[in-house]
Amino acid sequence: MQRFFIYLFLFIAGFILFGWYFSNITLYLVLSLILAALLRPLTNRLHDFHLLGQHIPRWLAILVSFSAIILLSVLLSLLFFPLINNQVTILSSLDYEGIYEQIQTPINRLEEWLIRYQFVDSPAGTLFEELQKTLIETVAGMDFGQFISTIINTTSSLFVGLLAVSFITFFLLLENGLLRRNLLQLTPNPYFELSVATFTKVEKLLSNYLSGLLIQITAIFSMASIGLSLVGIEYALTIALFAAVANLIPYAGPILGASFGIIVGISTGNFLEGSELSYMVIKILAVFVVVQITDNIFLQPLIFSKSVKAHPLEIFVVIFAGAKIGGIVGMIFAIPVYTIFRVSVMEFYQGYKSYQIFKIKT
Repeated sequence: MQRFFIYLFLFIAGFILFGWYFSNITLYLVLSLILAALLRPLTNRLHDFHLLGQHIPRWLAILVSFSAIILLSVLLSLLFFPLINNQVTILSSLDYEGIYEQIQTPINRLEEWLIRYQFVDSPAGTLFEELQKTLIETVAGMDFGQFISTIINTTSSLFVGLLAVSFITFFLLLENGLLRRNLLQLTPNPYFELSVATFTKVEKLLSNYLSGLLIQITAIFSMASIGLSLVGIEYALTIALFAAVANLIPYAGPILGASFGIIVGISTGNFLEGSELSYMVIKILAVFVVVQITDNIFLQPLIFSKSVKAHPLEIFVVIFAGAKIGGIVGMIFAIPVYTIFRVSVMEFYQGYKSYQIFKIKT
């Protein structure tokens, strides 16, 4: 009995070490598992559909499911194109000399105040000259070759990652239950029943969690888009989509969504007075406050606490532990990973108390 738990501990430790050392592979595998879980219902339905008296081949059903995801991604991306085009137009028409003249006055006033109270002893006009010199040196000192190389490397990494996730997801869907069967084959016969129960419970909880996330994203997108449209904010759908996706990042997501909305509102609005700008910011913040309160009171308790059956304090600690280990990616995947280990430990503990095999002296 003690030997079994020693082996179990060593397996978990080895799994964690492997996941940390081969972080890219682990990330691809986790993303593939999530994508496979999302596409499996649609793939199964398409596979069960009869065409000319025959089932649609599973590989074809998987390709159709992939096509649906790609089409949805393209349609959602189209929401950002008008905003990007608007920003490019604004940047191309900016009068940079006029901007320098506009900021020179407040900087000179600040410098006069600093000189008056003897915080600085430099001649008047030095602060603006230093600022202008710093900006010029920064632009001139940029290594555009390194910048382009970074873009190419990032694009290549994303492309490789996309191919890897697509490849793994395809075979996870093609060989339905392949990963589960292979893991169960490694399980000793005396612990087979307990392992099946553990896998079943983990799959159910993770399925509930993913379904809850989809509901949360849809609800936040709907509330934010309707609210921003009602208060007259441009690109309401784009802001709402960004906020819904950013909300996957616990705690920081709502702040990112509201900040993005304010930035878009400021960059696309025409304000004659400062009060109009302040009123616009207040309207955006009011919408996101309502959305966040609704999310905190109704959505998150339903999704996180009930779907993974964990106390909110556990969720809080786990999320920040994930942030410490893996940053934003760690925060997003903290709850699913914690769910797997938590349920596994609890099931084996219950098995230790209930199953006869653990009561046999070895």
